Amino acid sequence: MPVDTYSIWWQFQSHLFLFIIICKQPLFYVVTKNEKFKLKILLTGGAGYIGSILTGKLLKCNHQVTVVDNLYHNVHGLYPYCSDENFDFIRGDVRDQVLIGELVAKHDLIIPLAAIVGMIACNNDQVTAETVNYQAIKFLNNVRSTDQPIIYPCTNSGYGTKSNQVYCTEETPLEPISLYGRTKVEAEKVLLDCPNTISLRFATLFGVSARMRLDLLVNDFTYRAVYDSAIVLYEADFKRNYLHVLDAAEAFCFAIANFDTMKNQAYNVGLSQTNLSKRELTEKIKVYIPDFYVHTAEIGSDPDKRNYIISNEK
Repeated sequence: MPVDTYSIWWQFQSHLFLFIIICKQPLFYVVTKNEKFKLKILLTGGAGYIGSILTGKLLKCNHQVTVVDNLYHNVHGLYPYCSDENFDFIRGDVRDQVLIGELVAKHDLIIPLAAIVGMIACNNDQVTAETVNYQAIKFLNNVRSTDQPIIYPCTNSGYGTKSNQVYCTEETPLEPISLYGRTKVEAEKVLLDCPNTISLRFATLFGVSARMRLDLLVNDFTYRAVYDSAIVLYEADFKRNYLHVLDAAEAFCFAIANFDTMKNQAYNVGLSQTNLSKRELTEKIKVYIPDFYVHTAEIGSDPDKRNYIISNEK
């Protein structure tokens, strides 16, 4: 039987459209183009999940953006910016100390996005996780000047809650339970011990990006709803906090515009209304995909043991 390629393509487009509808809903948009104010911004990991969006937002603000990325995931979401005179791309590794040392000296502000992200990815390559997430940040901090601003993307998974503290503010002790959380928390401490640093402790991100990630909880559940129509939940009542990737990118722009009042502190960045359990998250998805079957398993466990409610009031 001949393959109906048009039907297959149309089905794919329909599913993709549904996926985008579920995963959009950005919270706010604050970027405005300022023709008179321009910063030279060094953005490592700029071809990644956040970076491929943030790059465009920074260029719209008329900043000069230099992206350093090794293109590990072989995704080229930065193509649309190549014609922009304020955009520069360098294929390189953030552990290349000669390269990073030279670039830091030429830029006004640093956003170090490059990282091995997530518990599983870090466990699969612990040496790279340690050298990229911690050692590279430590070196970058050593070579930047004391008056050179840096805006660091941390994670609220650093709270860990080994002490079983469920409600977390920025004052809650950091007790990471994974290699990923530990490397990010240690890097944050190095930076905050020095002046002119802002740390953004992001909630679990979701949404569509040129460098798509299906390992993130909302994206993963949505994908399973569309393509598998079913999921098995372990520890279904464990809670997480969530944030759309567009809002994560916007948070950097907000921090740049308000750096003097925000500097030398850490901030939880998420949506307080989305302190949801896994079970509650699947119910949200079922509003759009009613046939999504959710089975709760009493036996078994999720290797990621995070279970907390995050305050984003600050």
